Amino acid sequence: MEVVVGGSAAIAQTRYPACQPPNTAEYLLLVPGSAADKQTQLKRVLPATADLTVCNYQNQVVTRVSGFSSLGIANAWAQYLKEVSGFDATVARPAEAQATRPSAPEIQPQPTSPNLANPNNSAYSPRPLGTGYAVLVDYFDQPEIAAQVRQLLSQDVGLVSYGQKPYLLAGYTTNQSAANATLQTLSDRGFWVMLVDSRRVVLLKPTVMISAE
Repeated sequence: MEVVVGGSAAIAQTRYPACQPPNTAEYLLLVPGSAADKQTQLKRVLPATADLTVCNYQNQVVTRVSGFSSLGIANAWAQYLKEVSGFDATVARPAEAQATRPSAPEIQPQPTSPNLANPNNSAYSPRPLGTGYAVLVDYFDQPEIAAQVRQLLSQDVGLVSYGQKPYLLAGYTTNQSAANATLQTLSDRGFWVMLVDSRRVVLLKPTVMISAE
């Protein structure tokens, strides 16, 4: 029998049911703890479509958060929870899911590509973003991904710095639903995308210009 300091294992066994595994094509977040104030904070931060249930996972009391349709979306929200609330969330995957890194998205190639390294291809005026949600795309030193993101979203993309690393800025808004929709669209097409607290993002270029090579 597992012994947990403070009697958490005994409480989990007697008060809460076992956590249900993810449904097919569903991803979960498991957040340690069940305090009422934590529940309130989670509901305030997470998307309205998320479903919260307190349950027992391996003799630990956790809050099970369901409603994520892809690994990328679940990972993005786990990271966002860590940043804005300090909660450590574990992502649970359906049994058939493969723990592989997304491959490059298959989008019709563009005849042009951006030169992200050239500071003259757009106004260079670094400044921090304000309060809200930033949707970032890791372009893995492949500038052509900027053209693919612009094609998919039908809007310009910017260049930002987050954690001392450059990312494409696919969206910046105070509207949680809008940010989640952009996140979902990009994740569904295989982009390596994340949702972060925009106050921690520094805008390097508001628009990455796409110029012919």
